[in-house]
Amino acid sequence: MRFLLPATVAIPLVFAALAVVAARSRTAQRVLSLVGVTASLVAAVAVLVLVERDGIASVTIGGWPAPVGISLVADLFASMMLVVGLITILAVLVYSIGQRGTDDLSAFHPVYLTLTAGIALSFLTGDLFNLFVAFEITLTSSYVLITLGGRRAQVRHGMTYVVVNLLASLLFLTGVGLIYAATGTVNMADLAEKVPALPGGLQTALGLLFLVVFGIKAAIFPLFNWLPDSYPTARVAVTAVFAGLLTKVGVYAVIRTQTLLFPEREPSTLLLVVAGLTMIIGVLGAIAQNDMKRILSFHIVSQIGYMILGLGLFTVAGLAGAVLFLVHQIPVKTSLFLTSGLVEQGAGSTALDRVGGLLRRSPLVAGLFALAALSLAGIPPFSGFVGKLALIDAGFGAGEYTIVAVSLVGSLLTLFSMAKIWNGVFWGQAEHPTERVAHGPARLRSPWVMNGATIALVGVTIAIAVFAGPIYHLCERAAETLIDPSGYISAVMGR
Repeated sequence: MRFLLPATVAIPLVFAALAVVAARSRTAQRVLSLVGVTASLVAAVAVLVLVERDGIASVTIGGWPAPVGISLVADLFASMMLVVGLITILAVLVYSIGQRGTDDLSAFHPVYLTLTAGIALSFLTGDLFNLFVAFEITLTSSYVLITLGGRRAQVRHGMTYVVVNLLASLLFLTGVGLIYAATGTVNMADLAEKVPALPGGLQTALGLLFLVVFGIKAAIFPLFNWLPDSYPTARVAVTAVFAGLLTKVGVYAVIRTQTLLFPEREPSTLLLVVAGLTMIIGVLGAIAQNDMKRILSFHIVSQIGYMILGLGLFTVAGLAGAVLFLVHQIPVKTSLFLTSGLVEQGAGSTALDRVGGLLRRSPLVAGLFALAALSLAGIPPFSGFVGKLALIDAGFGAGEYTIVAVSLVGSLLTLFSMAKIWNGVFWGQAEHPTERVAHGPARLRSPWVMNGATIALVGVTIAIAVFAGPIYHLCERAAETLIDPSGYISAVMGR
């Protein structure tokens, strides 16, 4: 463990530096990126196996004991998120190699590998300041990727993304300073013991501050306005990895801090209200759109509500459902954006009134979209159904019938919006067809690399449904350590 935990973060950084050196050779950069992400994924899988077998692992960088040293911590929650995240990153990297123009600029591969390191560090770090550092590594990389190519719309909407996230970073740094001033530490295991000794009003203020900070990054209601405009303008491969991972890193931080530093002993009315509003307003925004990518962007927001629901219940069943929903959402949401890229590649647009009839002209893409869309809507037997069933069961168990009803309404509206995409893009006829749709070949084809990456990621979502039982068991064990963090604290503090 002494080497595996740092390796998942260090390997992408080393290969990012090598990719800078190899800037003149696109082939060399591609090979370096694939090897770097694959090696990090292998290390992450080894970490998950060892944590599942031996329990929570903690390493302090430089040999300094906690809480002085920089701690990297892997419990089941962090390990599962890390593995699923790196699988998604690898699939999107392969997809980007097949998409024209995405990795043509020499900056893409080094920045993408740096983003990978930032995401890995976000899941593994054991103190608040290094969580801030991990977020800044991730966000700095994302600033470059979201404006890659420099189109006017990208730069304009990318500025909104930059400004909002810089504000969140400023609030985050302020929160770190305040909590250090109050407790004398930023180590999260140490804080878990010291925060409860603070005055109740100060605990509430700090808890709300961190909820706002991570809520902006997770795009919960009412802090989501920056997302639907920023994501659709970037290249599809970039949007896909953002949609699948960046908001989920924010949700991970919300769950980690709210359970470890500011734990509740009963359902949180505030979080349940936020969850319900996030679900419904996000899906209503999706229904109002007329572009496939914008519909999917609003669904990023809507689906975050289900994860906050599980946290708001503050039970083992609720948190297990939230973790399972997170594990399912990362590949499902990413694969939906990858299919939107296949549509754009073949038809030249993702506007519903400009594309139609792709079921006949591109049945593979239609099938991939259908599988991912049914999972997103929670239709059995797909992975989304398993995740939503776990959350609904937890809601009934906690007696929170209102939020259960809201979640069911959100699922029905999600199914309606997916049907809207199906009717507009794959089934019906375009009102104002693009040149490729109107006069293109009978069969619209995409590069096999893009198709293969999308098929693989949709296959991951199916595998989650097939192995839902064992995966839920892992999620339940992860939830138990979140509800009772004594094992996490002991592992970090070396007791």
